[in-house]
Amino acid sequence: MALIGVFDSGVGGLSILDEALRQLPQHDYIYLADSANAPYGEKSSDWIAGRSMVLCKYLASNGCDAIVIACNTATAQAIKQIRAELEIPIIGVEPGIKPAAMQTKNGIVGVLATEATLKSDKFNALLATLPENCHVIKQSGAGLVPLIEAGKADSAEALDLLGQHLAPILDAGADTLVLGCTHYPFLRKAIRKLLGDSITLVDTSEAVVKQLQRQIENRDQDLQSQGRGTVIFISSKNESLLLGMAKDLMFSDLQSHFISSKRLGEIA
Repeated sequence: MALIGVFDSGVGGLSILDEALRQLPQHDYIYLADSANAPYGEKSSDWIAGRSMVLCKYLASNGCDAIVIACNTATAQAIKQIRAELEIPIIGVEPGIKPAAMQTKNGIVGVLATEATLKSDKFNALLATLPENCHVIKQSGAGLVPLIEAGKADSAEALDLLGQHLAPILDAGADTLVLGCTHYPFLRKAIRKLLGDSITLVDTSEAVVKQLQRQIENRDQDLQSQGRGTVIFISSKNESLLLGMAKDLMFSDLQSHFISSKRLGEIA
């Protein structure tokens, strides 16, 4: 079995871990949430890059065979440098605007993401690869991540704020919405409450885990085992709260795995 690190600023990456446990349940996982510093999307590029490097080095030093940077903001700001410094596979996430461009019927795609992601060179380079007839409406989801981190994804407050953020996308006539932050899949219920089935939702968790599987196979790891590995939840703020939110937000049967949690001490 491989030991796989999954890193995010908070609970958003649980959407990636959930998919990883569905596709690759036999492996061991460390989920690292830097909740004491969430959200990353409102911090400077230099801070995000530096902190992401520190945490990925921490995971590597704890024996991880591969790391998923399960945070769009951290991927956009830090993945190139992290890959240059670490010798293990580093898998990032990015808004699924390419699959959205293929799925849209009217050529209008909305992207809901953090401000840091939308302003990043990586995101704008991705935009430049889209067909000319695809019109992308970029919208910051400011304030949504803190609500999700507080366990309020289905609250009236989240519904109201989400409605404000979605308004420009709807006004533009988008028929496809990219969930450009790993926190945002946890808003699916609220989005459907607001929009019904009038818009196609795109997130990339399945594709990210497929890439993780390919990377592990390339390193000759044994993927034939049918066991259920361990999952360690580490938080820089409150490990008990993180574990509780994992149980609430994830669809995976965590009881079928060996689960533990701990607090992240000072590492830099």
